[in-house]
Amino acid sequence: MMQTKTYNLLEVANGKPIKLWTQGVPVEEDAKQQLMNTAKMPFIFKHLAVMPDVHLGKGSTIGSVIPTVGAIIPAAVGVDIGCGMIAARTSLMAHDLPDNLAGLRAAIEKAVPHGRSNTRAGRDRGAWENVPDMADHAWSALSERFKAITDKYPRLEKTNNRKHLGTLGTGNHFIEVCLDEAGRVWFMLHSGSRGVGNAIGNLFIELAQADMRQHIANLPDRDLAYFEEGSQHFDDYVEAVGWAQDFAKQNRALMMHAVIAAARGVIAKPFEVALEAVNCHHNYVQKERHFGEEVLVTRKGAVSAKKGELGIIPGSMGAKSYIVRGLGNEEAFCSCSHGAGRTMSRTKAKKVFTIEDQIRATAHVECRKDADVIDEIPMAYKDIDQVMDAQRELVEVVHTLRQVVCVKG
Repeated sequence: MMQTKTYNLLEVANGKPIKLWTQGVPVEEDAKQQLMNTAKMPFIFKHLAVMPDVHLGKGSTIGSVIPTVGAIIPAAVGVDIGCGMIAARTSLMAHDLPDNLAGLRAAIEKAVPHGRSNTRAGRDRGAWENVPDMADHAWSALSERFKAITDKYPRLEKTNNRKHLGTLGTGNHFIEVCLDEAGRVWFMLHSGSRGVGNAIGNLFIELAQADMRQHIANLPDRDLAYFEEGSQHFDDYVEAVGWAQDFAKQNRALMMHAVIAAARGVIAKPFEVALEAVNCHHNYVQKERHFGEEVLVTRKGAVSAKKGELGIIPGSMGAKSYIVRGLGNEEAFCSCSHGAGRTMSRTKAKKVFTIEDQIRATAHVECRKDADVIDEIPMAYKDIDQVMDAQRELVEVVHTLRQVVCVKG
C-alpha cells in the first residue's frame, strides 16, 4: 500500500484504484477484499473513495463512495434506502433542561413509535395504530408516486409504508437530546425509509440477480449484481430509490416535529428551534458532476460534503457527535464518513459485553441500559476522534455535540 499525504492508495489488479481516508484507523482485511471486489466492476468511474468508518457490509462495504457510469448496483445502496440524520439547534441552554431527564426521554418515547413487536398478530409498536394528521398529510404528497411504483411492482403495496411514516425503527436508529460546546441544546435523530424502503431494496437486489443469472458466477460477489442504464429495471429502480429517499427525508422531518412538541410539554421555558438545521442522507444514490463528467454516486454509509455543505457525523451512544462543514474534496467525491463505524458485529458485541459494561459506558446519558441495546455499546465502534482526524481534509468541525438523552428502538 502506497502512502500519500491524506489517504492510503490501494492498487487493484484488473480494477480501479481505491483511495482510503483511513490513516490511524483500523481497516479489517475482509472489508479490503470487499472493496477490491467492487473496484473490479467494469463501470467504476476513476476510483473508489473509502471513508474512515469503513467496515464489512452486504455486497459492498459500508463507508464507501462508489461512482459508476452506465450502471447501478442495488445492494451497494442497500436496503435502508435514504437512511440518514437530522439535527436542529434550539434556543435552550443546558441549564434550561430539567434536572431529571427521565421525563423528557419518556415524553419522546411516547411521541414517536420506535422498536418493533416481534409478533405476527396484534399491532406493531414501531408503527402507528392511528396515523396522525401531519403524517397523513406528508403521505398524501408521496402516495401518487408510490402508486406508480406499485402498479409495476404490486408486491410493494403490502408493505409497511403509510403507517411507518414518522417512526424510528430499530438497530442503530436513535433520537437524542444533545449539548454543544457552548452548552446549547440540540435535537438529533437517525432513521431511514423504514419497512417500505427495505422492501424496495430487497426487491431490486433480487431483480438484479435474476437479470444476471447467466453472468452471476462471473461476479466477484452475487450482491454486486447490477442494472445497466437504458434497461427497464434501471429506470424503475432509479424511480423507486428516489421515492424512498424522499420518504426517508420526510420521515425524519416528521419525527423532529414530534420530538420538539414532546419537549415543549416537558420543558417549562419557551424555546425556538431550527436556528441551525441539517437533514442529510448517508445511504443513497444520485447523479452528480465530478471531474467534469456526469456520474452516478452511491454513498453506502457516507455523507455528501460539498464545499460549505453541512453534514452530521454521529458517534455511538455515549460518544461525541459532530456537525461538520464540507471542504469539497474532489478526490473523495466530496464525501465524508457517516459515523464512527463498527469494529465488531452486533452478535459479537452481545457476547463480549455485559449490561454492567453498557451502564458504565453510558453513565452520563439518560437512555435504556438493558440486554437489548448491548450491541450498540460505544466499545463496539471505532474511536470517533481517530475517525475525525483521518478525514480532516474532507470536513471541518462546526459543532461538537454530546448526548444527554438517547432513545433507541
